[in-house]
Amino acid sequence: MKYCLVVDDSAVVRKIARRILESQKLRIEEAGDGQEALNMCSVQMPDAIFVDANMPNLDGYDFLRELRKMDNGTLPRVLMCATENEVSAIARARHLGADNFILKPFDKAYLIEKFTETGVI
Repeated sequence: MKYCLVVDDSAVVRKIARRILESQKLRIEEAGDGQEALNMCSVQMPDAIFVDANMPNLDGYDFLRELRKMDNGTLPRVLMCATENEVSAIARARHLGADNFILKPFDKAYLIEKFTETGVI
């Protein structure tokens, strides 16, 4: 079973993403910010990471930058999530190593489609 880390400062978003991704037979763990997620990645590197771009403490962009520097940090498929629809945000995420980008609000079909595009599902 593939391991996916869901990283978002909103417990509601984490819960929704968890339910959707668990329905796709992924093992899910949650982190409330980028620093917590980095700590979890240092213990066990996930196969996939669903990360919010805008969070307190360590945002998704800085998390992604630090993740990609870690041992095996280039391995996880990363899907970044944001509320902004600016080309610069998508370009920044891609430049830092995001494999795909999704906008909030999302629904089950859209999230599954994006995870399928990244090769996780």
